[in-house]
Amino acid sequence: MGRSRFWVMAAVLALALVPLCQGVAQAQGQGISSFPRSKVEIVTPSGARHGFTVEVATTYEQLSQGLMYRRTMAADAGMLFDFGEDKPVSMWMKNTLIPLDMVFVARDGRVLGVAQRTVPGSLEVISSPGPVRGVLEINGGTADRLGIRAGDRLIHPLFAK
Repeated sequence: MGRSRFWVMAAVLALALVPLCQGVAQAQGQGISSFPRSKVEIVTPSGARHGFTVEVATTYEQLSQGLMYRRTMAADAGMLFDFGEDKPVSMWMKNTLIPLDMVFVARDGRVLGVAQRTVPGSLEVISSPGPVRGVLEINGGTADRLGIRAGDRLIHPLFAK
C-alpha cells in the first residue's frame, strides 16, 4: 500500500510540473533572454532627456516575441523594435502581460506618435501614424509621466542623426 501511494503522489507531482516546464520551454524557445541590449535616450523640444536600457528586436523571431510573457519590467527598461525599413506598422498585445506605451519612431529618430497604456492581452490592432523605422515599448504610463510625445527625438545608432 505504501509503494502505490508513493507512485500516485509522484504521478500527481509530475503532472503538476508539466505546465511549468512547458512555460519555461516556451519562453526559452521564443528567445526571451536572447535580445541584445542597448541604451536609448528621448530628447524633448525643451531639452529634457530620458534614458532607457532596452532590448533590441531585429530578427523575425525577436520581432514576433517582443515583450510577450513578461510579468514585470524595470522603470527605465524597454524594447526597441527595428523593422529594417520605413513602413506602416501594426502591433497588438496578445500574450503581453503588462501595459505598455508604444512610441512610433521615424528613420531620423523623430517620434511620430505614442499609443499610451495599451491593454495587456488585447487583440486590438495598434497602428503607427505613418511609416516608421522602429517602435520603442516602455512601461504603460511612462510616456505621459515624462511628457513624451510626437516631435520628440529618440537618440540611438539605429536612427540617422
